[in-house]
Amino acid sequence: MTSPFRAPIGLRLTNTARAASRAFDDALAAVGGSAPIWQILISIKSRQLGNQRELAEAVGIQGATLTHHLNAMESGGLLTRRRDPANRRVHVVELTEEGELLFHRLREVAIAFDARLRAGLSEEQIAAFEQVLTRLAENVRD
Repeated sequence: MTSPFRAPIGLRLTNTARAASRAFDDALAAVGGSAPIWQILISIKSRQLGNQRELAEAVGIQGATLTHHLNAMESGGLLTRRRDPANRRVHVVELTEEGELLFHRLREVAIAFDARLRAGLSEEQIAAFEQVLTRLAENVRD
């Protein structure tokens, strides 16, 4: 007896990731944000990054795309950019008060969305899922 057809795991992973991404984008948009803005804000807020090049790498976008987002965010009063006095070629990016407020709104949405994703899953299931994700990432790199 043959087993029923099962969709390839890569296809299931891709479709699930798309659905989760769309739902997360919708949740962020409901409070005035987006996934790129959230990634930029959290990267700035973490203070692990001090300049635009590092920020682009952390967010996973090209420098020109980051510049587009930063220009819009600066025009919207969410952040400021200034030249680093120690290296005039580097722009230091900092949040404004409005940027801080948006960060906190988006953080609440991200926490609630994470809780939504975890609903009905035990800690053991989450740990096992994280191990599977790690293994899938390793398999792709091999």
